[in-house]
Amino acid sequence: MGKTKVATKVRCAWATNELAVEYHDCEWGVPVHDDRSLFEFLILEGAQAGLSWDTILKKRPHYRKVFDRFNVKKIAKYDEKKIKALLADPGIVRNRLKVNSTVSNAQAFLKVQKEFGTFDAYLWDFVGGKPIQNKRRSMKDVPATSAESDAMSRDLKRRGFGFVGSTICYALMQAVGMVNDHTTDCFRFKQLGGKPIKR
Repeated sequence: MGKTKVATKVRCAWATNELAVEYHDCEWGVPVHDDRSLFEFLILEGAQAGLSWDTILKKRPHYRKVFDRFNVKKIAKYDEKKIKALLADPGIVRNRLKVNSTVSNAQAFLKVQKEFGTFDAYLWDFVGGKPIQNKRRSMKDVPATSAESDAMSRDLKRRGFGFVGSTICYALMQAVGMVNDHTTDCFRFKQLGGKPIKR
């Protein structure tokens, strides 16, 4: 009898460990429209600046615990005593600028919600309300920024947000499904709306 070939899923090249694979398969690129989740991704992408996403994924459960499960209204009221406690916590990225920006970003986030009804409505308007379906053949084809992330970055900064450079904004867009940047050979590319390339 011949050997049975077991089919293995082809994934984006960056999914190289168990935690990254789970995140890739279940979250990355899935459209997010819940304001609490959008705030969480906004903060975590900012925390990741200069670090690896794997580092943030490992710390995410603790981030959720010490940041009140990313309750925007609670975080907007954090005082210096709370910030000091956070900066002493080895379970998060202990960078004062990043921790301070989490609080000021929460305050700015509430203002956007008040103006637009939801942060979701504001954010998704940068891509016309629906995911941009890209066709990246490999990770080297994936850009660090886009015209949309440039515009988002400018407007967020204008509204008082911090750690929202265009590269961070593009990573946010990828994470919350505003763009489908799964490579065309990845099994999630088609599942998330990408149409296969005609050879």
